Amino acid sequence: MSHKLQVGEMKATYLTDKEIWGHFNFIFSSKSKNSTTYKFVLIKSLIENLYNVNDKLELTYNQLFSSFAKIYWNLIIHHDLNQINMIGKKAEVQTILLKAQAKHQVPRTLIFDKLSYELQLSIIKQVKNKCKLNVMGALYGDSGQTIYDFDNKKEFVKINPSFYSFMQRFQRVLIYLTNYQLALFLEKFNNKEDTTNLLMKVENVSKRSSLDQFYKVLSSFYGHKCFYCNKTLKKKEQIHVDHFIPWSFVQADQLWNLVIACNTCNVSKSDKLAETEFLHALIDRNEHFILSIPEIKQMQDMKVYTNKKLKELYEYSMDNGFTDIWIPKKAN
Repeated sequence: MSHKLQVGEMKATYLTDKEIWGHFNFIFSSKSKNSTTYKFVLIKSLIENLYNVNDKLELTYNQLFSSFAKIYWNLIIHHDLNQINMIGKKAEVQTILLKAQAKHQVPRTLIFDKLSYELQLSIIKQVKNKCKLNVMGALYGDSGQTIYDFDNKKEFVKINPSFYSFMQRFQRVLIYLTNYQLALFLEKFNNKEDTTNLLMKVENVSKRSSLDQFYKVLSSFYGHKCFYCNKTLKKKEQIHVDHFIPWSFVQADQLWNLVIACNTCNVSKSDKLAETEFLHALIDRNEHFILSIPEIKQMQDMKVYTNKKLKELYEYSMDNGFTDIWIPKKAN
């Protein structure tokens, strides 16, 4: 029984796209036993962290379950959605979060990133410890023991290179399929919820309410000028923190992918890719951060950043349909 495993090793390191599609088709089918939403949320968490892996394609459990806990908090507490297929019962992670919410008297309106840093860490630790049993082994088993190596004692997962490449190239489709299957599951066990509304909630569970934590370092670096049109921004309310690679694709808030933009550029760019000259400018900016600002270099997302990853992300964005290249209007 794979879901009980504490250590799992890949049975194959090379798989064809057809073989990998077969594994995902099984995971999303009725043949896969899903009494809770765990597998779907774990896949979402892996996709969120594709560009947080080290050069061995490894993720720590703290990284992985930071995403996992955030998604579940926003589904369970913020949206009040049941996560198990048994009436009158709750999934174990559901119980952990409800207890934390009650103990700390957190309003349901607060999404995960609005919680105190200490409470976030506490919740992540509890969720991680609970999910070592069942969750890591379940997805491993449903993929024919090929999707990753994992070790619950050492607390790391190593993604299969074939799966990693596949998830990069088909990221947008996998995000949609995972969100849709998650919404379908939730619809069955949550009264007065339909697939359309649930899909909208599921698609946005990873979004932050604010990117203010990045505002100070970015606005200071750019001298309060828009990254795209170079317009001087005199008031804070004129300044937007923008995902260079659209959030709808990368679905994570990483400093190396964030820039300062004026309102006009931010609205005009929307869900598009900026032309390649801005990609090169962002690469230069990130190199400066790493070489010249020690406190930024030590940030977790910057520790695993490489120029190669950003270039690949830009290319994979185009492969996934982000082909409408945006050019800003230059400031006067």
